[in-house]
Parts: sequence; C-alpha cells; structure tokens
Amino acid sequence: MQPRNMSMSGVVDLAAVKAAQEAKAKAEQARAQAAREGGTGAISPADLVIDVDEAGFERDVLQRSAEVPVVIDFWAEWCQPCKQLSPVLERLAVEYNGRFLLAKIDVDANQMLMQQFGIQGIPAVFAVVAGQALPLFQGAAGEEQIRQTLDQLVQVAEQRFGLTGLAVDPEAEPGGGAQQAPERPAGPYDALLEAAVQALDSGDLSGAVQAYKNVLSEDPGNEEAKLGLAQAELLQRVQGVDPQQVRRDAAEKPADVQAQIAAADLDLVGGHVEDAFGRLIETVGRTVGDDRDTVRMRLLELFEVVGPEDPRVIAARRALARALF
Repeated sequence: MQPRNMSMSGVVDLAAVKAAQEAKAKAEQARAQAAREGGTGAISPADLVIDVDEAGFERDVLQRSAEVPVVIDFWAEWCQPCKQLSPVLERLAVEYNGRFLLAKIDVDANQMLMQQFGIQGIPAVFAVVAGQALPLFQGAAGEEQIRQTLDQLVQVAEQRFGLTGLAVDPEAEPGGGAQQAPERPAGPYDALLEAAVQALDSGDLSGAVQAYKNVLSEDPGNEEAKLGLAQAELLQRVQGVDPQQVRRDAAEKPADVQAQIAAADLDLVGGHVEDAFGRLIETVGRTVGDDRDTVRMRLLELFEVVGPEDPRVIAARRALARALF
C-alpha cells in the first residue's frame, strides 16, 4: 500500500472525518472483542518495539495503526546516526507505556518500503495513524525535540482517531498477550458525531454542519467537531460551483474579495494548501476595513480545516501577522 502524507493535526482530505470515525470504530471493536474473550489485552513492554519487513508491513504497521500510532524507524547497520537515535526511540517507546508502537525497518533489506516512503537519507522517522503516513523527522534529533513530536502524535491520535494506545503489563512475557488497548467508554457526543459522518456519507452537507454545531453548542472545545464543521462547511461552499469560472473570476478580478475567497476554497479542496493560504494573505495585504476582516476570518476557518499545529498553518499565521501589522 502506497503511504500517504498527512499533517500532524489533520488531513486536507474530503474523507478525513470519515477516516477518523472508522479508525475509532475499529479501535472500539478490538477493545470489545478483547473484553468478550475475557483477556486483559495487556502486552509486555518488550513487545512495544518490533522489527518489520515488507512481507509483514500490511499486518504489523497498517492494520495495527487502527489501534495505536505506529512510529517507524528506518535504519541500517552501517548508519552511525541510526545507532545513536534508535536506542532513544526504543527507550521512549517503553517509557510512553503503549501510547505508540515502534516499528524498526532495515532499509538495506527493505528497499521497496524505503522507495515508497520517498526516503532520501537515514535515519528517517515516520508515523502511521489509521492507515495514513506522516513524516516526523529525518536525521539526528535531540531527545527534547523527539519528545515534543511524540507528544503531538499521541495527542492527535487520541483526539482525532480515538487511539488511546495499548495496555501494557510489566509482568507479561514478551509476545504473550493480545495487543489491544484498554476499553474506553463512549463519549457523550459520539452519537451526534456519528450522525454527522453519516450525513457526510449521504451527501447531506447541511445535516452534517448542523450535527457538528449541535456538539459545539454543548462542548465548544470539542476538537473533532471543530475540524468536522470546518470541513463540512468548506465542502458546502464549493458544492455545485464551476471551478473554471471561479478561477477565471479570481484571475480577472484580483481586488474582488469574494472571488479570491472562492478560489482559495477550491485550492484547499484540491490539496493546494500553500496556494490557498498565500492567496488570502495577499488579499489581506491589499484590503482594508470590512473587506480585510472578511478575508482574515475565512483564512482562520481554513486554518481549522488543516489543523492548528500543521507547519503550513504556523507559517501562514506568521505571514498573516506581517500582512496585518
């Protein structure tokens, strides 16, 4: 399976909310199955670090990523920086106590995986969450930087995908337990969030928007609902538009705020994140008063779609600040 890039905070993907819900459902099913079988679901700390090859990648990484974030350490025996980084990652995998699984891949023995991930040099560290791959860092990295990256990863995995990690039994024998996460009770808004996903699947964007708003009216800080609302509203805005006409209007009317906003929406839906942000930041610089505020507010909405911790959002926030002040 070809890996796909994703940001730490969310994917600009029309199916992002659905993917998150499906990952949650799989994790819940795995926990329920473990409970029915009467097992504790606990694994040994030694089982938090595994060797993976091309033959086992689907089973050991992609399938497991529906239960727990899988951090991939691409290494080789001849790589001296790898020999410094790998022990740190292995120690942190045990220290994080099941919040992520560390998969070690020898690039010399697994050239196809190295090519699929587009790796130009090692060490290189990626993560896979709910079947979607994202780059974490390449080359030498300090332990503090690694910890910050891992903290963001496990937070996003839990908040967006419901992946609460694996239960770890310090007394368990290596390889002796079923690799399942502890049971997590359903949240108070799971039914409303599921209704929103079903509305998206059926093309009822108005229904999805309302369902997410219902959650946020009771829980304004619900991150999944905020992301879902931003994405549903974006899809609602571009539904039925003529892309060629929108882009023609934007090119012919650079001072037309609504034309630039409509084109930015299309840019984002098409995955052209930097283009969407750049277009609106340039428009902010050309406008004043209510027009400027209108553009700024739309830009903030698009930041929500991508995710506040995405590097592209962070860079765009700085550029927006320069344009405003």
